[in-house]
Amino acid sequence: MKKVPIYIIVAVITFAIGYNVNARYFSNRRPVQPIAFSHKIHAGDNDIPCLYCHIYANKSRVAGVPSVQRCMGCHKVIKTDSPKIQKLTHYWESGEPIPWIKVHNLPDHVYFTHKRHVKAGVECQSCHGDVEEMDVIARVASLKMGWCLRCHMNEEVKNGKDCWTCHK
Repeated sequence: MKKVPIYIIVAVITFAIGYNVNARYFSNRRPVQPIAFSHKIHAGDNDIPCLYCHIYANKSRVAGVPSVQRCMGCHKVIKTDSPKIQKLTHYWESGEPIPWIKVHNLPDHVYFTHKRHVKAGVECQSCHGDVEEMDVIARVASLKMGWCLRCHMNEEVKNGKDCWTCHK
């Protein structure tokens, strides 16, 4: 009977650690963003290209999130009476960036560059899914090494080259 409390404590600690590891690395959760942004409306209905907002994707490791200025370029005149746009306008007027919560997060030890993939003609949807159909952005691929390797071991991608062709 004396060991039961120890077992309970170990079980609770193990559960807490497992829950946090799962949430951080394996979950496809959709975080609640500071502004409810719909890729379906912007990229889908209005056919705005990914690179219009994610301006660094073809120049840098990161795709980048659009600045408040980029958003306000359109929303100074479009749907200005919407509560979501009024919230955006508050960020603009206060000079604050929108504190977006990262959805596609890779571990710190991973070196991934959007630029090389965009320049190689990899469609954004290959990794990010059909974003133009998503009201709320979600991670659709695991983005773990095995998932990446399945693509890179494909003969069309590999094209007779080995990993060191890109990863010098």
